[in-house]
Amino acid sequence: MIILRLDRVMADRKISLNELAQRVGISTVNLSNLKTGKVRAVRFTTLDAICKVLDCQPGDLLEYKKTGEDVDSGEIM
Repeated sequence: MIILRLDRVMADRKISLNELAQRVGISTVNLSNLKTGKVRAVRFTTLDAICKVLDCQPGDLLEYKKTGEDVDSGEIM
């Protein structure tokens, strides 16, 4: 499972949703959906723009967490 940490990075940088949306060039609604994890995909161009504005790495915004399925599948990763 991928967890979005955009809200945490925004708080650390003291930047509002409206300001980030304007500086990134996407709608506030789309950015809000990204911030709350209501999206299933993120374009690399959008991720790139967010990282430039927030001066961060993609890993600062995205976190991987194993789910029960990953742990129980018996696969070696």
